[in-house]
Amino acid sequence: MIQYLFLDLDNTILDFSKAESIAIRKTMAAYGLEPTDALAVRYSEINDRHWKALERGELTKPQVVTGRFTAFFGEQGIDVNPEDVAYTYETFLSQGHWFLPGAEETVKRELFGKYRLFLASNGTPRVQRGRMTSADLYPYFEQSFVSEEIGYNKPSKEYFEVAFSRIPGFRKEACIMVGDSLTSDILGGKNAGLRTVWVNPGHKIAPEHLKPDYEIETLADLPKLLEEIG
Repeated sequence: MIQYLFLDLDNTILDFSKAESIAIRKTMAAYGLEPTDALAVRYSEINDRHWKALERGELTKPQVVTGRFTAFFGEQGIDVNPEDVAYTYETFLSQGHWFLPGAEETVKRELFGKYRLFLASNGTPRVQRGRMTSADLYPYFEQSFVSEEIGYNKPSKEYFEVAFSRIPGFRKEACIMVGDSLTSDILGGKNAGLRTVWVNPGHKIAPEHLKPDYEIETLADLPKLLEEIG
């Protein structure tokens, strides 16, 4: 019987793609760069590339946080202090929130009280804490495990082992990891010996080595799946 749910935040509960686009446009404007659609997309590509490198252990979190801006603004021929840009961007990103369709109702009305909820995120603490507060999610999660505070990143086994150690009486067989990222959430869950649920609105095909135990289109489909699992 499922008792514990480890839930990713970005693009699982909250619409990170929208938040990222708004934040980087504000950041570009603050540094004298016209915030076009094309540049917003280009930043997202660079950002994603850096986070994937983090998941593979090729970059540290500080290298991701500053390196993405060195790369992005460097392509535009603009010399910036990446630490300053990162702070500006994170300020914008931490303000406000946008729930994915059905996600707020699912967490606050259908999962809370029936399962023990834990946040599992690789995001930076300042950003995730701000967005969790804005979305009024803290009352619904027993604990939030943000990688920078844990000392390890998803998908490492160590990340989950630290999280497990902080939950008295925790049993892996009664837990499921739910998230949208194959390389972070699904691989991380597999590394930790958890069953996994892939939030896959685009109906993508997972490679064999990253196949989740279950797939759903949106978080709103999770309660029904959990009832079927038992």
